[in-house]
Amino acid sequence: MAGRANPPEGMPQGGGDDEFGSTVFDESFVRRARLQEYSAQERLADHEHPVRPLPASARAGGSSLKQGIVLFALVVLAFGAALYMGVTGPYEQPAAQRSQPLRATIVPLVPQGTVPGGTPDALFAAGPAADFGTGAAGVTLPRSTATRDFSASQVLAALTLGKEYVVASAIDARVVTGEATAPVRNLLVDDQRARFDRSLRAASGADSGASAGPTAGPAAPPATAWLVRLDPEHAALADPGVRVRGTMTVSQQGRDVLEVTTDHVFVYAVRSADAADAAGETRESALFTVRRQVRLQIGREDLPRQRLSVEHVVLQAGPLPCSAVSADRLRPVLAGERVAQDEATGIDPYADRPSGSPVCGTLAEAAQPRPAG
Repeated sequence: MAGRANPPEGMPQGGGDDEFGSTVFDESFVRRARLQEYSAQERLADHEHPVRPLPASARAGGSSLKQGIVLFALVVLAFGAALYMGVTGPYEQPAAQRSQPLRATIVPLVPQGTVPGGTPDALFAAGPAADFGTGAAGVTLPRSTATRDFSASQVLAALTLGKEYVVASAIDARVVTGEATAPVRNLLVDDQRARFDRSLRAASGADSGASAGPTAGPAAPPATAWLVRLDPEHAALADPGVRVRGTMTVSQQGRDVLEVTTDHVFVYAVRSADAADAAGETRESALFTVRRQVRLQIGREDLPRQRLSVEHVVLQAGPLPCSAVSADRLRPVLAGERVAQDEATGIDPYADRPSGSPVCGTLAEAAQPRPAG
């Protein structure tokens, strides 16, 4: 008997075993199947359920391990990105604080009567500054202790920087005589350097009688607010050893700022810029006394850079004429001279703490030396 033959018209469309001939059921497809057929023996035992559900763990197989690796990699990448943004982001450092314009008050102290004269040694020995220190050694630092946000070493660094400013601006002979300004300028923060330069330009314009020209920003304070500077055409130092005594304090202002306040009395032996008088005799010296209170601010970021901001200055100085209230250079009343004075309250710069008023005062007799003879 002949075998089974195909119909004359061929196999029906879509029928026969060749319908799934191109389909390949590989091992991974079988493992991911949700249902699994029972074996022949299992169907005899349970003829009502020809198939059973496959456990999820069996379906997942090796893919679960791959998913875990991918998830772990994503977590690591996310953590790394967050760490990178935290380190290099725009909030790495606080914005730099701009200093405020310097506020200054200068109080000239007019002498009562004729200014005493003599040699520097005799004048110092006969006056209130007899036991003062000399030069930078007279500027002493207080004990430094830690604040809420600054260590003791940082506080000491701020105090030392404050002392450097005191020495540069009121003791350095080159600065006092008008020969140099860099020792002061180099200690200032950048934006205050521009204001310092405007003050010096304004002083140069005033001294030459020419206009200093327009300047940007607020009006510049007088140069003598930044530093003690004699008019070199009027007076000179008779002794380079400036006598000094005073105090320094430090406090924290805000999280990143230390404030140093200095309060010192400086005594200078001065003489006329002409060393000899018309007869060829050496001119006598006089004492010029300055009481200077300065408030400085030093930011955390400025400590390693050795920079500070001068916030407020009150200066009492005499003997001076009242016209020196806004002086850019100081012109002391010299030995043997006297000036007309109005009624004013007597001020002793050795004893009276600077208060910023009055505009002009009188130098108390106790502040003047009484040399023998």
